Amino acid sequence: MGFSDKVESLIGELERASAKSQDEAEQFRIKYLGSKGVFKELFNEFKQVSSEEKRQFGKQLNQLKSKAEAKVEHWKHSLKSEEKQASKIDLTRPGMLVEPGAKHPISIIKDEIIDIFHAIGFSVAEGPEIEDDWHNFSALNFPPEHPARDMQDTFFIKDPNGGEDYVLRTHTSSVQVRTMENNQPPIRIIAPGRVFRNEAVSARSHCIFHQIEGLYIDKGVTFADMKQTLEYFAKSFFGKSKIRLRPSYFPFTEPSAEMDVYWGLENELDYRITKGTGWLEVMGCGMVDPAVLDSCGIDPEVYSGFAFGMGLERSAMQRFQIPDIRMIFENDVRFLKQFQSAI
Repeated sequence: MGFSDKVESLIGELERASAKSQDEAEQFRIKYLGSKGVFKELFNEFKQVSSEEKRQFGKQLNQLKSKAEAKVEHWKHSLKSEEKQASKIDLTRPGMLVEPGAKHPISIIKDEIIDIFHAIGFSVAEGPEIEDDWHNFSALNFPPEHPARDMQDTFFIKDPNGGEDYVLRTHTSSVQVRTMENNQPPIRIIAPGRVFRNEAVSARSHCIFHQIEGLYIDKGVTFADMKQTLEYFAKSFFGKSKIRLRPSYFPFTEPSAEMDVYWGLENELDYRITKGTGWLEVMGCGMVDPAVLDSCGIDPEVYSGFAFGMGLERSAMQRFQIPDIRMIFENDVRFLKQFQSAI
């Protein structure tokens, strides 16, 4: 092997070299930098190189030797520091107890509802919490004089540049509008999310709460389809198969209804949560108003659909016997630990 080949081979060896302990670093030093090492032999052979090549190879050898010395110094300090750090660890000490995490009660309810509707073909859709007037009100058939637009019900955000005011969304129906604007039927989605209303905070109400809404649009969708879907949900979520639909009013559905589940009157708690009627109010629902379909670019002469929506706090409070809605938002670890077994 010629001198130039040995130099090339040495370059590759130095690039691949590594050391995992002080002993390996010392063996590297002896092999390459010792009195009988590789560099000593190469410098002896260097004397036989022609005058034309000495300048090139001499400079190359000095650079390689400097790199090898720097590598040894680096290993010496880094490995010494690691060994020193490792020596501080007492491997005989018992490990620290790591407590299992817990899902938030709202997350438990939300995930369960998502799974129920996912089984019948609904996908999850999401949207921004800060909305414009169109997506939060106008596209949903809210007239300009509707009370929901008042400061008493809505948190408005003023544009510092004097443009259009924005709102903290008052319902996740705005997600339905965005979905209809960007997709053509068939549409089958549920929209879970946080919403905001300008209300006084008390044990039973809060200015922040969570909703989950559903939307199904296709050719030939009827009120009977909605009723069957909601019966399936009531049986899957509450374990109750008897429901009733009471006439109601929402700007974005026509006809509209409130859905109640027959809870029964077996104990004192049943009397309290159903106000002695045996019926528990669960959600609002209805057929999507043709004006809403039209405003979102969907032909109401061809397509029809239904929508529904419910609050998650009420279901969480009923299932887990939470006496005060404020506990859901305080993030008290003592409160959240109770739900470890509910995961």
